Amino acid sequence: MENQSTIKTWHQKHLDELSSGQHIADKTANVIGSWPFIIIQSILVTIWITINLIAFVRRWDPYPFVLLNLLFSVQAAYSAPIIMMSQNRQNERDRRQALEDYETNVKAKEEIEELSKMLTRIENEKLNKILDLLEGMKIKE
Repeated sequence: MENQSTIKTWHQKHLDELSSGQHIADKTANVIGSWPFIIIQSILVTIWITINLIAFVRRWDPYPFVLLNLLFSVQAAYSAPIIMMSQNRQNERDRRQALEDYETNVKAKEEIEELSKMLTRIENEKLNKILDLLEGMKIKE
């Protein structure tokens, strides 16, 4: 019998099958889709724009902020495929979990049916014993 600590869930098996690139893509998608990332990026953009609007000496990206737009385009060009890869894996995980749940439900249904048959058999045996006792009492009268 397997030790409880060595039994792997479907999720643990799935994580073990991922390549390092897939792990990096998932972590990157988690970071990009988080509030801390959005807040930090918003602060940095606000600082970037403020410095370039009020700079007296040297503006490295004057209005309309072409360099900032270029940086956003590069970020979008890389983050979109990474997020899509992560979403595809999430779909794969969902399908795997649904299959595991279905198999578990089928096994549970079979066990319940078997228990139901066993209970019916026991109930029939008890009823037969009661009937035999009643017939035995009837004969004695």
